[in-house]
Amino acid sequence: MKQIVQFFLIGLVLLAVIVVYDGFFILKEGQQAMITQFGRPVGEPKTEAGFHLKMPFVQDVNYFDKRIQIWDGEPNQIPTNDKTYVYMDVSARWRITDALQYMQAVKTEARAQSMLDDIIDGTVRDMVNKNDLIEIVRSSDWSVETMTNPKGDQTPPLRGRDKISEQVLETAAKLTPQYGIELLDVIFKRVNYIESVRLKVYDRMISERKRIAAEKRSTGEGKKAEILGKVDRELNVILSEANREASEIKGKADASATKIYGDVYSRDPDFYSFYKTLESYSKIIGNNTSLILSSDSDLFHYLKKID
Repeated sequence: MKQIVQFFLIGLVLLAVIVVYDGFFILKEGQQAMITQFGRPVGEPKTEAGFHLKMPFVQDVNYFDKRIQIWDGEPNQIPTNDKTYVYMDVSARWRITDALQYMQAVKTEARAQSMLDDIIDGTVRDMVNKNDLIEIVRSSDWSVETMTNPKGDQTPPLRGRDKISEQVLETAAKLTPQYGIELLDVIFKRVNYIESVRLKVYDRMISERKRIAAEKRSTGEGKKAEILGKVDRELNVILSEANREASEIKGKADASATKIYGDVYSRDPDFYSFYKTLESYSKIIGNNTSLILSSDSDLFHYLKKID
C-alpha cells in the first residue's frame, strides 16, 4: 500500500513538473509568438520578450521573426516602354507586423517569400513597362532638362530610377498588409542590358556627360571672360590715372624749369647769348668737321670781339 502511495505521489510530482514546464514559454528578443489551441489562434500576438503563460498540453506556441528580413528576387528580363529589354535585379526589405494575420494567410517564411515574388515582380514589371529605358537608367537627382530617347526625340525626364523604385514600393506596399506584412523599401540593385542595348546606353551616357561637360566649360569660359574684362577695365583705369598724374607732374616741372631758366638768363642777356653761341659751336663743329664761312658770319661775332 505504501509503495502504491509513493508511486502515486511521484506521478503527481512528475505531472506537476510537466504541467509547470509546459505551462509557460520564453519569448526571445527579435521574436513574436501566436498561441493556438487545437490549431485555432487564441488571444493577441505576444511581442514582448520574456516569460509568457499558456495552457499546458492543449495550447501550442507558434514563433515568428519580428526583425527586418530581406527579399531578393531573381533577375528578370523585362521590356521597357520604348521596346528595349533589360534585366532587373531587385531587392526589398520587409517584416511581420501582424503575427495573427500572417499565420492565417501565410504561415511560413518560404510562402511569404513566394508571395512577395508575385507582388514585387509583378509591380516592377508593370512600372518598367510604363517607362522608357532612360528613366530606368538615370538617377533621379540628375539636373537635366531634356534627354534623347532611342527614337531621337527630345523628351523631358519625368522620374528616374529612384522615383520608379518609390512608386513600386508605394504600389506593392498596398497589397502586403492583408498578409500581416509591412514592405519597407524596394531597391533596384542592378540593371543589365542585352549587348545591343548596352552599347546604346553607353553611347547615351557618354553623350550626356559630354553635353554636361560642355555646358560647364561654357559657363567657366563666360566667368573667365567676365573676370578678365573686369581686370582689363581696372588696369586701364589705373594706367590712365597714372599717365594723367605723370603728365601733370611733368608739366609742372617743365614750367618750373622754364621759369628758372628765364629768371636766370634775364639777369644777363649778353651772357645768355654768349652761352648759347658756345653751345652751337659744340653742335656744329665736330672732330672731323671743316667749315668755310664768311668773316662777317654771326658765328664769329664773339670771336671777333676777343681779337
